[in-house]
Amino acid sequence: TDASDIVVFGSPGMRADTAADLHTRARVWAARGPSDWIGDVPNVEFAGLGHGADPASAAFGARTVPAGDVHGHTGYLVPGTQSLVAFAAIAKGEVR
Repeated sequence: TDASDIVVFGSPGMRADTAADLHTRARVWAARGPSDWIGDVPNVEFAGLGHGADPASAAFGARTVPAGDVHGHTGYLVPGTQSLVAFAAIAKGEVR
């Protein structure tokens, strides 16, 4: 069975310029917390090095997972966070 959703939290990139460049029928979701240090990593890919475009940017085209209450890079799945609640809803198929 193919995945219906791809969710990335605090991702430095997906080696694609846009969600469409992933060539998947799955819905692509991305989150970036305001204090996640990964936001300071340059979003570039050159000569096969780097990760490419920021999947949490509007230009990438992923659906947004709320992460305004996430602290740091490891806080996305902390109980009570908006991102965990959203991830659970996505996993259960409650969000399209």
